[in-house]
Amino acid sequence: MATLLPAFCAVAVYAWSAWSFGSASAPSTTVAVSVGGAAILVSAVAYYLLVDGVAGFWGALALVGALLLSVSTADQWASRGAVADCVVVKVHEERHVSVGEGGGERTVYRHTLRCPGGYPSALAEDRRVAPDGGKVRVAYDPRRRVAPAVEGASPSWGQAAFAVLLLAAATAGARKFSRAGRREREAGSDPSGRPPSAGGRGARGR
Repeated sequence: MATLLPAFCAVAVYAWSAWSFGSASAPSTTVAVSVGGAAILVSAVAYYLLVDGVAGFWGALALVGALLLSVSTADQWASRGAVADCVVVKVHEERHVSVGEGGGERTVYRHTLRCPGGYPSALAEDRRVAPDGGKVRVAYDPRRRVAPAVEGASPSWGQAAFAVLLLAAATAGARKFSRAGRREREAGSDPSGRPPSAGGRGARGR
């Protein structure tokens, strides 16, 4: 069960996120975030309870990271059905410690926008897409469920790849250190910790 848990949780969280971002019958943002957050928390606790010791702790952290990246990937791939010609009022640089793309520090460029109708009002990118006073075409979701993006920009595969790596690490940890596996190993050993002999003492005497 522990071995299958990471993959099952990732599929469930990604499916919930994709439906919440893109479906016409999706729940409200409050419900979507609440259910998604609860699913991630329950997944981490279940993993920690099913896997032994330190491996359970670090594996649960890896699983949480993979699930959060799955949500971000679903956001990137969600449909943005409207486009606006916007003016970049100001660009602010913000430095963050990144958990993805190999870790380390990354710079986020937050563009303050002036768009027809007042939305979107901001755009976050990993590069400066236009200078102050410049223009940019922004694709956005009129229902405001997903973050706006530059029109025609290709979603990054980096987050999805890193999510897969974290899932693989969590799965490997669960396979090696699961509590159920430990009980099976202990049941197959004698009190001294050595596996029982196939023939026993009588077989050696013959």
